[in-house]
Amino acid sequence: MNKPRKNPTGAMRGGMYSAVVTAVVLAILIAVNVAVSALPASATEYDISASKLYSVTSNTKSVVNALTEDVTIYWIVQADQEDAVIEKLLNRYASLSDHIEVEKRNPDVYPTFAEEYIDEGDAVYNNSLVVECGERSRYIPYTDIYITDADMYSYSYSTSFDGEGAITSAIDYVTNPDQPSAYTLTGHGESELPATFADSLEKENITLEELSLLNTDEIPEDADVLIVYAPQSDISEDEAEMLSDYVSGGGKLLVMAGPVQDAELTNLYSILEPYGVTPVEGVVVEGDRAHYALTTPAALMPDMASSTITDALIEEGYYIIMPVASGLEVGTNSTSATVTSLLTTSDAAFSKLAGYDMTTYEKEDGDIDGPFSLAVSVEYGDGGGIVWFSSSSYLNDLYNAYSSGANNDLTMNAVSSLVGESEAMAIRSKSLNYNYLTISDSTAGLLKVLMIGVLPLAFLAAGIAVVVRRRRLLK
Repeated sequence: MNKPRKNPTGAMRGGMYSAVVTAVVLAILIAVNVAVSALPASATEYDISASKLYSVTSNTKSVVNALTEDVTIYWIVQADQEDAVIEKLLNRYASLSDHIEVEKRNPDVYPTFAEEYIDEGDAVYNNSLVVECGERSRYIPYTDIYITDADMYSYSYSTSFDGEGAITSAIDYVTNPDQPSAYTLTGHGESELPATFADSLEKENITLEELSLLNTDEIPEDADVLIVYAPQSDISEDEAEMLSDYVSGGGKLLVMAGPVQDAELTNLYSILEPYGVTPVEGVVVEGDRAHYALTTPAALMPDMASSTITDALIEEGYYIIMPVASGLEVGTNSTSATVTSLLTTSDAAFSKLAGYDMTTYEKEDGDIDGPFSLAVSVEYGDGGGIVWFSSSSYLNDLYNAYSSGANNDLTMNAVSSLVGESEAMAIRSKSLNYNYLTISDSTAGLLKVLMIGVLPLAFLAAGIAVVVRRRRLLK
């Protein structure tokens, strides 16, 4: 019997067809990969991190979309030392606008590159950035991207990622020369602004200059806010009149002034008189244990009233610490401005007339009963305003650390309310701490029963049922 002969032509045609199909499929895959690689990072990467580290907010998009000049972000990093989070974030910025270009600068290849952007003696760390536009530039050290703060209560450290805030602020700074100006009053023994607060103002692109009212006839027109911080002696009546006229004429005033040893700030506090706010003599002490910190009744933990300045802190459950504060009593307001108490003691608070000379935290004869306001805001409809804190030391880095940064955040919120918050100012850092799931003992017990007992037994019963069913089918 003859076997059928194979058709070599048909086999060849089938092989050629398979080869052509394979080539077409490969070409399609290559084309798709090339097309996808050309897409911006925003279209090809999805941020699933808990804190949205690689995402940018609408505030950043508003700043970037408004760019009309080219911005270069130099990434100072050695080979194979790139931070993955920073790299993804930079890709996001580059994909948002054709005006943004990211360039790496390896310090091993360009050892002197960063020198023109930093202060003499400062160290340059891997994964630091320089943002430049024309002749304006800003250096962003790695320590301003990953921020570590001490928690004085738990004796631990918390880390946050401020890459977006730092970069967007730098872009806004280098492309917009018209930044807010703040003047700090001098000539009355004022303290220097605490480092954390000064750094926060710089990040928000607020320029700082000193101002003495003793040798000027008027407050500069470019003053978006005038800051009075911890004066040790009183201002003159003429200075008080200038400040009052400044506010009623649309100016913004931020005051942080508490009790002064061996001095009174009569003229300074006279600025508040038209608004029905008067200071109480002495130093405020809390009688309610829930309203003071550090086992010190003079380290006050006031209640916060709802306002644009305090709402964010209230929602996050933060507490403010106001050490060595004067009490403020809010009475009848004789102006068209709106007066709001921002921070208030408990009803158990009282003011010690002995002040710095007090020898006990117990209430004595002559001490003045509370409650008191510790911070007030004054708002005029035409834009003028005051935010007044009655402590000179609450912004000190130590107390700010004890409050987990809430003292500084509260003050920066006050600054934002006075000068008008820009898109860049609204961006806050993102916590890198782990978020733990907290459950009750009863829920934990129920989960143990389900995972250890009910679910295994259910799977065992299902397996037995399947075996029995199959044996019945085989019979």
